[in-house]
Amino acid sequence: MEKPDTHSKLFGYLLWIFGFLGSHRFYYGKPVTGTIWFFTLGLFFIGWIIDLFLIPSMDEEADLRFQAGDVDYNIAWLLLTFLGIFGVHRMYMGKWITGILYLLTGGLFLIGVLYDFWTLNDQISIRNQEHRLG
Repeated sequence: MEKPDTHSKLFGYLLWIFGFLGSHRFYYGKPVTGTIWFFTLGLFFIGWIIDLFLIPSMDEEADLRFQAGDVDYNIAWLLLTFLGIFGVHRMYMGKWITGILYLLTGGLFLIGVLYDFWTLNDQISIRNQEHRLG
């Protein structure tokens, strides 16, 4: 049985454009290197250029690692990336209370948004597994 395509190469490459800030690495579930890329501008742009060729393997690894389901990774990441401080990504996942809390507090004063950059893939995976199990 073929594993579902949870992450998109196209979306990964679009995030790669801003990848010197680590966005594509967070998207593919690599928060430690995403943070390193953020603080070093993609390892002084060298790692960022190398990642252009690594995205297909990062995409494949993410497809194997994370659970597909009702909550779409691409939509959730798009919402987090551009509307994170408003909590829209949390509302999309059905986490209405924390979504409204983010809306009222600027993503819990940005700390919640940073937490979500580190953990969003796992949050979605757990949510999708819960939906699947009933």
